[in-house]
Amino acid sequence: MSRPVKYLFIIVLLLLFLLFAFIVSFIFGEVSFSLIDIIQIFKTGEGDLKYAILMKIRLPRIILGIAVGGSLSLSGAILQGIYRNPLVEPYTLGISGGAALGVSLVIVLGLQSFISALALPLAGFAGSMAVVFLVYVFSVQRGGIHTNSMLLTGVMISFIASSLMMLLMAVASNESLRSIIFWTMGSLNEPNILLIKIAFGASLSGLFFSYFFARDLNALRLGEERAIHLGVNSALAIRFLFVIASLLTGISVAVAGIIGFVGLIIPHIMRLFAGNDYRILLLSSFLGGAGFLVLSDTLARTIISPNELPVGVITGIIGGVAFMIILRKKYTF
Repeated sequence: MSRPVKYLFIIVLLLLFLLFAFIVSFIFGEVSFSLIDIIQIFKTGEGDLKYAILMKIRLPRIILGIAVGGSLSLSGAILQGIYRNPLVEPYTLGISGGAALGVSLVIVLGLQSFISALALPLAGFAGSMAVVFLVYVFSVQRGGIHTNSMLLTGVMISFIASSLMMLLMAVASNESLRSIIFWTMGSLNEPNILLIKIAFGASLSGLFFSYFFARDLNALRLGEERAIHLGVNSALAIRFLFVIASLLTGISVAVAGIIGFVGLIIPHIMRLFAGNDYRILLLSSFLGGAGFLVLSDTLARTIISPNELPVGVITGIIGGVAFMIILRKKYTF
């Protein structure tokens, strides 16, 4: 099988996987439907309660799952390529810690009731972007950007942000503490359609712009010096890719909270099936992450129905088990 045919086959399989996840999430929930029921509901129209459940609750949730899952997985693939480290994920640089600190501060101070319903997402995004700015500033030395310094800086800032967040949790009221814990465990239950549209548009834009650097990522696998000899402006490529991954992660965390393992495990799985070529790995990671998070969210809201588990619990369990299995397989990064 030639390489283009193989890539096309992989993309078609992943699209079918995403379609399967979409249908399963559309059908199952506290109120389940059959495909025949869904067809009949659409014939009935907007006045029906079941129609409202499907179109105003489940469909936005699925779209957000596609956006967040695709963004986190794409960010993981990009960052692992920049650092040439298979253990790097979107949260390694402290982006999640900054977002969590921003949200915790707003909750403890009670600002969400005075500002608007957008207070938490805005605080999360502001916190994540503040960390990105600090990581970038501390990593630029003598006009160049050093990936090792960036990684270490991100880890240290993540520890600092986590410590400050625990300080806030120690002085928070019981109600505020519950809100912080629930947010940090992740959820796709976002009622604001505008935020869902922003997250979905950002995810597709990130995928589009990342392909301008697919060949650069392939060259960076050989090391920055060799990439330069191949004609790649590695410093410029790393800067743009870092911004793309950071924005995708920041928006995802701001809208859905902290959802772990998607950005770590999905790029690994895609490398096993699609290989290390970033011309296929970027899209396959996006589609794989989107389908995985949609299915995980379906499981989270049905496994103990009518109650709902945070989706981060499901992705953590499945991702942790899958990662241990993958560790037993030998493949070249």
